Amino acid sequence: MKCRGCGEPVRLPLIDLGTAPPSNAYLRADQLDQTEQWVPLRVLVCESCWLVQTEDYRAADSLFDADYAYFSSFSSSWLEHARHYVGEMAERFSLGQDSRVVEVAANDGYLLQFVAAAGIPCLGIEPTASTARAAREKGLDIRETFFGEAQAHALAAEGWNADLMVANNVLAHVPDINDFLRGFAVLLKSDGVATFEFPHLLSLMAGYQFDTLYHEHYSYLSLTAVAALCERNGLHVFDVQQLPTHGGSLRLFVQRAMGRRVRTEAVDDLLAREGEVGVKTRAYYAGLAPAALRIKHELLRFLLEARAQGKRVAAYGAAAKGNTLLNYAGVREDLLAWVADLSPHKQGKFLPGSRIPIVSPARIDEDRPDYLLVLPWNLLAEVQQQYARIEEWGGRFVVAIPELQVL
Repeated sequence: MKCRGCGEPVRLPLIDLGTAPPSNAYLRADQLDQTEQWVPLRVLVCESCWLVQTEDYRAADSLFDADYAYFSSFSSSWLEHARHYVGEMAERFSLGQDSRVVEVAANDGYLLQFVAAAGIPCLGIEPTASTARAAREKGLDIRETFFGEAQAHALAAEGWNADLMVANNVLAHVPDINDFLRGFAVLLKSDGVATFEFPHLLSLMAGYQFDTLYHEHYSYLSLTAVAALCERNGLHVFDVQQLPTHGGSLRLFVQRAMGRRVRTEAVDDLLAREGEVGVKTRAYYAGLAPAALRIKHELLRFLLEARAQGKRVAAYGAAAKGNTLLNYAGVREDLLAWVADLSPHKQGKFLPGSRIPIVSPARIDEDRPDYLLVLPWNLLAEVQQQYARIEEWGGRFVVAIPELQVL
């Protein structure tokens, strides 16, 4: 295949996770007698621009469809992250009633609700009908479309040139990443700023976070790769922050190529660090596949031993990353009874591939499992706090990545 960033041939393998259905393709009960489409889940590395990327098998509109089930507002810690972000950006860039904020991938309005509450005019771009509907119910202006250069020109013609553009956890989700970034160069005001948040490749590699690899994630991003992508598309990175979210993320601050903001030392320092750990070397990418195999075996050993001992094992969080892990390990309902999730949009459905039922968290108190496997390990602290009561009956939390831990 050719690199979706620079167009050069891509040959260096990172990992082969076999085949899997799309990780957000949750099943209704009436779909259980139907076949699912399992497609290869392989990730490669471009040795020209060092963009890490999946092989292409599914179109974006088939992955992010009208029944898309990920709603950001069901994580209290993510809501707090969004609230704090809005306050910080409003102060740093002097945003007010005369400003314009545009969020790309606005989801259910988890972030724009705080922008609107601050009295700042705002607009959301969200292609999935289910989450766009939820955002509109919050009183937000949402355009139900995929974002790119053409959409940016149309919005600019409406007067939506932005002082701030927000793109949280979406840059990895776009198949045509160049068209996507060109849209920001079009829609930003001459002195406007865009921020991109995404899981950092260095955290993925260091923490063996192979479960964050799935078809909906087309790219896995380092500052090295994104800085080159931005320069190619009329943008310039001038600052970066390292965040704890999603197991380790970056927040990039980007301006148009002619912008006057001076690049901070933080950008140069992180580029240097990425160079030191070897993101531009083949050897850097050799350790993830064997680590994934080890994690798979550790999880299966734990589940089999628990079953042999008559222990009850359930899971929390019907997250996409959990689906990658369970399908790679071949886990089914005989080893993992159910997965509880706070989102009513997932309850009553079944995980893709494994077909494990998704239930309300009330099931935790009803069944009192001996072990609760936390699939979204990035939310472990939040889950432990919300469901600490499992200790009353001797229940224990479990995580599988970066290694199997019974907590």
